[in-house]
Amino acid sequence: MPDEPPVTSAARAIGPTVNGVETEAAGLTSLTVGGGCAAKYSAARLEDLLKGFVPAEAEDLLVGLDPADDAAVYRLDAERALVFTVDFFPPLVDDPALFGRIAATNALNDVFAMGGTPLLALSIAAFPEELPTEVLAAVFAGADEQVRAAGAILAGGHTIRDAEPKYGLAVVGTVHPDGVWVKSAARPGDAVFLTKPLGTGLVLAAKGDLAEAARWMTTLNDGAAEALRPFTPHAVTDVTGFGLFGHAREVAERSAVRIVLEAASLPALTGALEAARAGVRTGGDPRNREFAPVQADGVPEELLALGYDAQTAGGLLVSLPADKAISLQNEFRTRDLFIAQVGSAEEGEGIVVR
Repeated sequence: MPDEPPVTSAARAIGPTVNGVETEAAGLTSLTVGGGCAAKYSAARLEDLLKGFVPAEAEDLLVGLDPADDAAVYRLDAERALVFTVDFFPPLVDDPALFGRIAATNALNDVFAMGGTPLLALSIAAFPEELPTEVLAAVFAGADEQVRAAGAILAGGHTIRDAEPKYGLAVVGTVHPDGVWVKSAARPGDAVFLTKPLGTGLVLAAKGDLAEAARWMTTLNDGAAEALRPFTPHAVTDVTGFGLFGHAREVAERSAVRIVLEAASLPALTGALEAARAGVRTGGDPRNREFAPVQADGVPEELLALGYDAQTAGGLLVSLPADKAISLQNEFRTRDLFIAQVGSAEEGEGIVVR
């Protein structure tokens, strides 16, 4: 007697499909056009869109759309303010648990970029019904792990049907009203730092070894923010989909300064510059170049590509008095945290890369 039923047909069973891709064998990235923060709407178009939007006026709205920042901040009383942000995107890796952790890290880091502490998070999810529920469960579990690591609670969320998977979080945090970090207060004479290397988009697009990129994309910016707090930085933002140059442009324009970046000092993930030299680019590259033109005579193209590369869950871009630079670097080294001085702020406007 045979151990299994006899085969009665040579035809292969057809499983559920999304956009013509069989979900049984599909990796998450095969179901999307572009993942991670490279999926961000064009910064230039977004800027045009918001020009016609009249910002709300409220005495206790400390940070809103005028100027916009990494999160909104609303004062509750003299000691407490709420930090509120939302961030989500399509998959950039196939592992569902890793995708959940990266998406959660990216959203939580907006709160750290404002000087705050995450308190509560809600999932924002969109998935094809044809995907196995185990895949969704793994995404949620990965996100929950990261939210707990940030000291916050994943308390619920909302899930809809969509042919392209998407996941992220709405996060509420707290901050002292006098301790809010903004991206619009850099001053001439400041030193400029980065707290993570660049190149996540390039490494992912090259489809090589993702281990180092995954480690950085799941590194919360809480440690960097804690080390930075006693130094009272002038301006802070996190580097994500608009790339280093795009986010530096926001700091420069809103602070009415010129940001000068040293090309040779830009830290890169292993393989990022090699990918750039090989012609690898993400979909965010041309949009970021349109948004943030730079003066960069003689700078190698691979370093420009690194600066325009859309980052996912990137590090903090920090501007603070130059006389604090050595002490800041020593503090980060004492805590075994990454930091790189990448430039300075001066009188003028725009971005110079030299």
